[in-house]
Amino acid sequence: MGLFKGMKDMKQAVEGAPGMIDQSMQMGQQAQEMAAAQQAAAQAAAAQAQQAPAAPVTGADAEPIAGVSLEQFADVCKGLAAHGYDQSKGPEVAAEKGIAADAWQQALDGWNERIKSNPALAQQFNRLYTGK
Repeated sequence: MGLFKGMKDMKQAVEGAPGMIDQSMQMGQQAQEMAAAQQAAAQAAAAQAQQAPAAPVTGADAEPIAGVSLEQFADVCKGLAAHGYDQSKGPEVAAEKGIAADAWQQALDGWNERIKSNPALAQQFNRLYTGK
């Protein structure tokens, strides 16, 4: 008797399989749609964050380093483009803008550290550098 009951149960499982497969496929499709919606939302948020102008950084992170403001730092960095971004030309470009070599080195080190540790300051530098 157990054999017939097992076969009957197996027959019911096989008969129900197409419905379970359809349900599984629907759940998979819903998961893909949800993932696509989440990805689109993340992309929209990233685009909005890039478009929204961030407030200028103030406080200690905005203070000049060795007398060199963030604006001057960005200006010297842009000036390096004429020299193929050769960092060894930094003191020369800085001197053309009235910044002493030792002050430039301090400013270079300091601004790079601040920019690495403060994303808002990095955005502000990027706006100054690109003019956007």
